[in-house]
Amino acid sequence: MSVKRDIRFRVYIAFSVICILGLAIVFKAASIQMQEGPELRARAQEMSLRTDTLFAERGNIYTEDGTILCSTIPQFDVHIDFTVINKDTFYKNIDALSKQLSDLFRDATAAQYKAKFVKAYRDSARYFSLGDKIAYDKYFTLRNFPIFNKGQRRGGLIVDTRNTRDNPFDILALQTVGKYQPAIWRDKKLVRNVKGLEAMYDSLLSGNNGWRMKQRIAASKWATVEGSRVEPNNGKDIVTTLDVSIQNVAEHALMGALKQYNCWNGTCIVMEVSTGKIRAMANLGTDADKVGEYTEDQNYALKLAEPGSTFKLVTLMSLLKDGLINVEDNVNCYGGQRQFAHRVMHDSHHGLGVMPIKNAYAQSSNVAMGSLAYEHYYKNPEKFIKNIKSFHLNSKTGIDLNGEVKANIQEPHEKNLWNAATLPWLATGYGVMITPLHTCMIYNAVANGGKMMKPYLVSAVRQYGKEIIEIKPTVLEEQIVSKENIAQLRKCTEEVVLTGTGKHIKSPNYTIAGKTGTAQVWDKGIPYSARVYQGSFVGYFPADNPKYTMVVVVRTKPHSNSYYGGTIAAPVFRMVADKIFANGEGTYQGGPIDSFAKTNKNLLAAKATTFYNYKTLLNALNGPYKQSYNMNAMTQIATDSSKNIVIGKKELAENIVPNIVGMSLKDAVFILEKQGMRVRITGSGSIQSQSILPGSFAKRGQVIIIQLS
Repeated sequence: MSVKRDIRFRVYIAFSVICILGLAIVFKAASIQMQEGPELRARAQEMSLRTDTLFAERGNIYTEDGTILCSTIPQFDVHIDFTVINKDTFYKNIDALSKQLSDLFRDATAAQYKAKFVKAYRDSARYFSLGDKIAYDKYFTLRNFPIFNKGQRRGGLIVDTRNTRDNPFDILALQTVGKYQPAIWRDKKLVRNVKGLEAMYDSLLSGNNGWRMKQRIAASKWATVEGSRVEPNNGKDIVTTLDVSIQNVAEHALMGALKQYNCWNGTCIVMEVSTGKIRAMANLGTDADKVGEYTEDQNYALKLAEPGSTFKLVTLMSLLKDGLINVEDNVNCYGGQRQFAHRVMHDSHHGLGVMPIKNAYAQSSNVAMGSLAYEHYYKNPEKFIKNIKSFHLNSKTGIDLNGEVKANIQEPHEKNLWNAATLPWLATGYGVMITPLHTCMIYNAVANGGKMMKPYLVSAVRQYGKEIIEIKPTVLEEQIVSKENIAQLRKCTEEVVLTGTGKHIKSPNYTIAGKTGTAQVWDKGIPYSARVYQGSFVGYFPADNPKYTMVVVVRTKPHSNSYYGGTIAAPVFRMVADKIFANGEGTYQGGPIDSFAKTNKNLLAAKATTFYNYKTLLNALNGPYKQSYNMNAMTQIATDSSKNIVIGKKELAENIVPNIVGMSLKDAVFILEKQGMRVRITGSGSIQSQSILPGSFAKRGQVIIIQLS
């Protein structure tokens, strides 16, 4: 009995323990369910849900004629997972794949591609890089190659898409348009290094991101939760006032002058007289990475500096406004030298005596302008300062760009800066700090009959192709001085190019009016002793019916031998004006581009272009030619059996995509858009490839991507 009782006792104890443990488990489960359940269920939900950001597409920046200045372009990082490719499929197609990749990228032979792929296949490479930042047209082509055409699961093609911000014209107007860069964290701050219109209109261009919620339905599969998707609101498009053809010639002409005279930097601004639209804003400085080269590194159009002699127009404007002079009155130039208080003022060339004020202005006599200001305002210099301010030269121009700085004028109440000699020097452009854009604006007002226009760069905002905001010209002053005074001022500016310091840029085809300027620079660590100069020319054309105002400002390096505005800046003005005139802008009838169409015995390439372009070129070269086609027909130059130049028609089949490789971008876009196609551009340089093969049927509204080298 004792043995049975002992066994029963042990069974009871074991059973009791099991019951107690069971009750403990039930109690704990209930406790977890009641106390910790909500938190744990939330954590489980988090592990099976995720929120994806749907990024908004940044808006494009266009010109008024539809040319893209900046856009968001898709690029592709392509990798290969060799572990999913069937052995028979791989070895059966590797030769064909290698050959097609070699033809597409031209960076390795077919044998080299095959060797790399075979090794990667044997090594079971799961993320073999085929290439980064591959353009859309190349990606579109390669995904149809053997093996890859089987998709990711069987063909191993892994594609990561990235959107990049592209400026198809490279540095052209780069400081004006801007170069977009995503924000980065720096010193615990979110920093975005964006300039130009990209920065000014960032809120419109950016749009608003969307989002979607996904739920895990298997180990590696996710599905979008119904009703959780919020679509992104893509950015709006900005339409600028820039003209690519004018901007292009402005940058090239400015670049040529900077290189010729080995200067530090320069700017060229072209403004439409009647509206204030900026048609070109070129800014070039020395390239820190390439010796002897220049790039768009800063916006010099908005940099403050003493303008020098171009400011003499403001002095005359003030004197005329107060009824103190007539430009036909005589003024004494004192032989080009006169002492004011403790300082002696000199002209750049001595020997000038008594002459009409307009002629003294044309000869850029410092002494004449200083004397007029001194004699009429020395008792009341505040009146002169008040007039300068009334011309909007003590404030910002208000252009739609970040970074503009308020102009600065020395005033009589500043006792530490003002002395008995300040007034005459102020009259010649010293003691006042304004930007080249200010100078352009004041001369534009004279060209516009006295109406001062606000300079601006954006004419419209579009969304999904529809204009939602129209930005119209803004009048700052309806009449800065009387029309009679404007007529006298225009006589002075015209005399500069007729007989004065700008006579060497006089054109036989149209009239120019303006003013040269040369100022010795004193600025941010640059003392006068460094002999750094700022040469400038500002003016408008045609002088009898002004359409454009332009300012060119070039800053020399220390101790340069060439620094006069008439030498380093005025020729740039003439080159740009010639190009605009030759292109038949506005009411012009066109004319020879005589100042920059010199070939220096270089060979000319015969490419397809409009007849108008060939006519302009051959007129400039005084070359006889035969033709019988209208201005807009596509043509190609050739010679006949007698070696005479013939402009022949370039046949283009209607509704058929042409071969545009080797053409100029301008002509290619012209042809394709004439076919009704929508053109997108990637890269810069010459045309390398097109996304739709030549000979294909051209569908209206179809997008064709032009890849530049």
